[in-house]
Amino acid sequence: MRIDTSAGPASLEIDDVSAPSLLVLLTHGAGGGVDARDLLTVRDLAVRCGAVVARVLQPYRVAGARAPGSAEKQDAAWLELVAALRRRYGPVPLVQGGRSNGARVACRTATAAGARGVLALSFPLHPPGKPEKSRRAELLAASAAEVVVISGGSDPFGIPEAGDVAELHVITGQPHAFRRGFDEIETVVEPWLRRWSAR
Repeated sequence: MRIDTSAGPASLEIDDVSAPSLLVLLTHGAGGGVDARDLLTVRDLAVRCGAVVARVLQPYRVAGARAPGSAEKQDAAWLELVAALRRRYGPVPLVQGGRSNGARVACRTATAAGARGVLALSFPLHPPGKPEKSRRAELLAASAAEVVVISGGSDPFGIPEAGDVAELHVITGQPHAFRRGFDEIETVVEPWLRRWSAR
């Protein structure tokens, strides 16, 4: 499915369910795609929990770019996508998330999107080796939502403080792009999603 936004068209992979209890939007890292294994793990869990899931390939990736460019344009396009999907699926609770840059987008837009929950996979707290360039403010921008962060213990982009989020889970020894620990993602995310889908 393609949806036009002010930043260009986005491409969405939608896993539909009948009478969804939850709308889950997921997106990728800066140069990545929607088939990252952690995103697919969350997709499968969410569908089992009765959610309709949209994995969003953002407009800059559809256009062939690897860097997202302006955060303002990226966030505006995201909110347009949220609005389009809300028109389609109605007033079910919204959970949004993504990995790395996608987690940043989900956090920055959570309040404006009316998201109840945010799942931040490998939230990049700072550029590698530059802890002084903290993105903590982006994480805290989602304070109106319940934020769950899952990070690798060896992530050079840093790991948020547990006190800044509702739940922080660290997968021991994993880098920014998880190579294992997908069972741990399931253990953390499934009960959280089931709680939202029951509301």
